[in-house]
Amino acid sequence: MNQMNNCTDLRTNVRYGKQGLPLLLLLAVCSILLAAHEPRKTSSRPNIIYIMADDMGYSDIGCYGGEVNTPNLDRLAANGIKLRSFYNNARCCPTRASLLTGRSPHQVGMGLMVTAPAASYEPGSYQGFLDTSYATVAELLKKEGYHTYMSGKWHVGERPEHWPRKRGFDHYFGLISGASSYYEILPQERNKRRFILEDSDYAIPKDGFYMTDAFTDHALEYLHTEKNRKDAAPFFLYLAYTAPHFPIHSPDEALIARYEKIYAKGWDQIRKERYAKMKRIGLVDASYQLTERPSDIPAWEDASDKKTWIRKMAVYAAMIERMDQNIGRLITVLKANGQYENTLIVFLSDNGGCAENTNNRNLNDSTKLVGQRGSYNTYDMPWANVSNTPFRKYKHYMHEGGIITPCILQWPEVIRPQMAYLSSTGHVTDLMPTALELAGATAPSGIAGQSLSYLWKNKKAPERTICWEHEGNRAIRTGNWKLVKDLEDADWELYDISSDPSETRNLATLYPDRVNNMKKAYDTWAQNMHVKPPKKNTNKSE
Repeated sequence: MNQMNNCTDLRTNVRYGKQGLPLLLLLAVCSILLAAHEPRKTSSRPNIIYIMADDMGYSDIGCYGGEVNTPNLDRLAANGIKLRSFYNNARCCPTRASLLTGRSPHQVGMGLMVTAPAASYEPGSYQGFLDTSYATVAELLKKEGYHTYMSGKWHVGERPEHWPRKRGFDHYFGLISGASSYYEILPQERNKRRFILEDSDYAIPKDGFYMTDAFTDHALEYLHTEKNRKDAAPFFLYLAYTAPHFPIHSPDEALIARYEKIYAKGWDQIRKERYAKMKRIGLVDASYQLTERPSDIPAWEDASDKKTWIRKMAVYAAMIERMDQNIGRLITVLKANGQYENTLIVFLSDNGGCAENTNNRNLNDSTKLVGQRGSYNTYDMPWANVSNTPFRKYKHYMHEGGIITPCILQWPEVIRPQMAYLSSTGHVTDLMPTALELAGATAPSGIAGQSLSYLWKNKKAPERTICWEHEGNRAIRTGNWKLVKDLEDADWELYDISSDPSETRNLATLYPDRVNNMKKAYDTWAQNMHVKPPKKNTNKSE
């Protein structure tokens, strides 16, 4: 940045004389450098696509350190912006609520998870569906003339009156509820899991159906519809994949076999290799310590049934690569339609890697291989620890492993490729005000998010405070300081994220005043959001 400032000063103050030619040459170089840092211009409002992965960890994709083959996401990252420190809300429902409303999940009724259609509920922060008092990004963009589409997982309202087309989407295809087989709706799930096309139940074909592909198929139908429209209105697409959420399913045996060769090294070695790659590509530096393997995960050399463990991670990786292939299909159609250059694409995950185990659900057919139709497995804690490299903990928790996500932004007409990973702190609530700014609209008052446009307008990152709560797990981040207390922790922990982003050095006893001030700020936020006092967790599913 100093080079840019020096170039600007030189352009302003240059005087010609005996050094005229060298100065002219230097001015030419400076002009090139300055142009590379200036946002491009666009003549019309952009199309906007938000793509969300489900239960995918920070280091799973290639451009964030993973060995999984994700060339399409990697290209998006290379041609746009990659953020080091972007946050979600640690769990499916709360994150989706914030993406759609720009607000704390508690404020809009999603402090916990969805409530079943016939279940009673107490109105308020934990009612289990989006409060209709607060507009969604689709509703607000629709008012600005955008066509609005969604394909994928909804999970913020089970009752028909809370479905996507009642919340601003012109068209919808997807899974209203949470996790489900990628091939079918299981009999045991019949009353809980619903595929919907528009506002009607969708009958899954008996053969050839794979959920990730189906979500993309319908998204492509929407893009073709846009191409054939006679009006020039832009569109908004929310593409919410369930991949790689359990049950881990992949129909591609050849792809699984290729990954089995990779994961035969075991989780300890793969985690070390990811960390080394993250340093090599500039995602992390020496301040990011590789956290130790938790005591409840055995060393790979001591693990039993290694063949099954290898198969699990291979299937998980195949799911991510299949998702990447589908994102490639989306990009191909955007380019063919002439929609690509003026489309903002944002990719992120709804929480960290998932350490859950589903053996007690009795949905798995043990005669089937992991990943096949009839199986119902997770990849479990050891591999989730790899997904969240180099951080601690998992989905559901408020340490970094639970709430940090890859975040990629690309908009060819405006965003210049950024070689470095940017350290600005962002949050999923920022996606709504970003979309509204691009649409030329004013964001509603009282939202928690702020537009991310400063990233490509070369403006200073705004100072902010972010608070989280989910099932008694709590955190607050103010600037570079983070105070966190998961329900299982003995006391609050304090970390300087700028020097210790992996949360390895608890500084709470060294800075008691800071701890007290941040606790007070958290308590004020919690009171305003009507957060319930923490209690022992009884619901960790999905």
